[in-house]
Amino acid sequence: MKIVKDNIENFGYIPNRKVTYHKELAKGKWFTFSFDEQMGNVGTEIGRTIIWKDENERLSEGALERGLELLDLTIDDPKNNKEELLEIRKSLIDYFCSGKFDDDSNKKWDDYFYKFAYAAEVEREKRYSAKVLTPNT
Repeated sequence: MKIVKDNIENFGYIPNRKVTYHKELAKGKWFTFSFDEQMGNVGTEIGRTIIWKDENERLSEGALERGLELLDLTIDDPKNNKEELLEIRKSLIDYFCSGKFDDDSNKKWDDYFYKFAYAAEVEREKRYSAKVLTPNT
């Protein structure tokens, strides 16, 4: 990856950074999502980073940039544990900037984020079921 680590604290995380890709989400909608929904969306972009890393470096880097931007928005959300998320950000940058990718680590990242996506889907199903089963009065 051509992405270079910033030599600043928190591996380039800047609170309330100007958003490039997710401008509508940054206006407040992102903060209405549950933590599981936020991390599931981050994981989607990290998954794309992994899938495209061998086939199309430009697409892979774009997915990583989008994933980090969503992670930064998640870090900015006051309901979330900032310190833990900064560690995830650091680990992602360390891994993708190392250039030493392996299937085992890729699977670990996929498994890590899958849990959030699955939990978010369960949340959505519960909300949907509650709306469908509630009679209109």
